[in-house]
Amino acid sequence: MNGSALRVQGRTALVTGSSRGLGRAFALALADEGADVAVNYLTNRTLAEEVAKNIRAKGRRSVVCQGDVSDYAQVAAMKETIEKALGPVDILVNNAGVISDKTFVKMDYAQWQRVLAVNLDGTFNCSKVFVEGMLAKGWGRIVNMTAFTGQAGNFGQANYAAATAGIMAFTKSLAKELAGKAITVNAVAAGFVETDMIRTIPERVLKRLIDQIPMKRLGRPEEVARTVIFLVSSDGDYITGQEISINGGLLV
Repeated sequence: MNGSALRVQGRTALVTGSSRGLGRAFALALADEGADVAVNYLTNRTLAEEVAKNIRAKGRRSVVCQGDVSDYAQVAAMKETIEKALGPVDILVNNAGVISDKTFVKMDYAQWQRVLAVNLDGTFNCSKVFVEGMLAKGWGRIVNMTAFTGQAGNFGQANYAAATAGIMAFTKSLAKELAGKAITVNAVAAGFVETDMIRTIPERVLKRLIDQIPMKRLGRPEEVARTVIFLVSSDGDYITGQEISINGGLLV
């Protein structure tokens, strides 16, 4: 927290894909700063309920909502659940994402389509569904998670790189459309961060990745969360259409 002032006091937030990893860190950080938080998950309700329990322990309200962000109807159903429990969403963090890595020659259409559907279409679906409430209130914050891969490309990740680069282009366009409505839209491009996804990488490969990072270590979820809080609080009032890189010094 920033001193004694809660930076998003009284706001309602939705973090997609928030049962674990970066999404979990974002949800807890928002609660620490005064927001009520909706926790979205796809398959593991137990983990999602644990996050919600931690949010309530901080004195904030929380609701758990299952939903595949790639399915517009499921996102619309999530909105009904959230608004009934917490009210309209002021802060949307589009964090849900998947990877399905293969070299392009070996990648099939299903792998390409699924990654774009969840990462890129999911960002559209959630933004489309929840921006209506922000427009009605005359205030809103949208943060889209991108990635270093979308900036520099990566071997075996043509689908993920394309999706995250598309999210950034979407972010810039939407920011211009909503700037006059007191709604900011920004992106956070995370590098290699200590999450379950990273832990699946073989040790020798992980060592090679860390050697490429000027700071010689992985990022921590709470370090990325602090930037998200900055963007959705009054600190970020004059920032929109930007992509902030948090990657330990990796250069594109």
